[in-house]
Amino acid sequence: MKKIFLIFLLSNFITPSIAQDAKDIVMKADQKMRGESSIVEITMKIIKPEWDREISIKTWNKGTKLALILLTAPARDKGAVFLKRDKEVWNWLPSIERVVKIPPSMMMQSWMGSDFTNDDLVKQSSIIVDYEHEIVGDSTIAGKECYKILFTPKPDAPVVWGKIYSWIAKDDPMQLRVEYYDEDGYLVNILQMSDIKEMDGREIPTRMEMIPVEKEGNKTIMIYKSISFNEKIEESFFSQQNMKRIR
Repeated sequence: MKKIFLIFLLSNFITPSIAQDAKDIVMKADQKMRGESSIVEITMKIIKPEWDREISIKTWNKGTKLALILLTAPARDKGAVFLKRDKEVWNWLPSIERVVKIPPSMMMQSWMGSDFTNDDLVKQSSIIVDYEHEIVGDSTIAGKECYKILFTPKPDAPVVWGKIYSWIAKDDPMQLRVEYYDEDGYLVNILQMSDIKEMDGREIPTRMEMIPVEKEGNKTIMIYKSISFNEKIEESFFSQQNMKRIR
């Protein structure tokens, strides 16, 4: 009887600790890539079997709820701006000089023809708040020992994935691989991070590849050209008025 009670007591202390450790690891990896705020310059390469294109992007981010995204090249896209405030997204179209709100029905559509969706723009905090986290194993990726962490959606969470697996380096928390599964348990997308470099005093992956599993020959590559962490950015910067002015 004492043994049973001891096992019960230990399980009540150990299980929450492991779950909390997993969430802490995820939060540290997320914070490492974002900081309190950041200004980032990115080259996005969209690769399809029939064509490919390259887009230059500058982003300003504050926390997980505010982001402004400016397209700086090519010429046909230059000046277009996306504004994210919490779970809403607007698009400034300089060709018609209009701000258009992206409706919920379009959130799962491709963003700029890439393998990322409009929904990906608003889900930065989702991996923390909408999922339970559990360490389910470990493995080596790009020469780094990693935790394998399972993300399971919380009941009634507004998410599209049935589950997510993430591999996060043990020695210096950074996400190196993510697998996205649908509600039926089929693998849909693989996100791979590589080319670890020091940027603004932090070692981070500077290359991200989103690969849709069932679309052979398709992938989207994001390459970080520069990043500046913890810059002072006022909340008023993230406004529809500023969308029209930012260059």
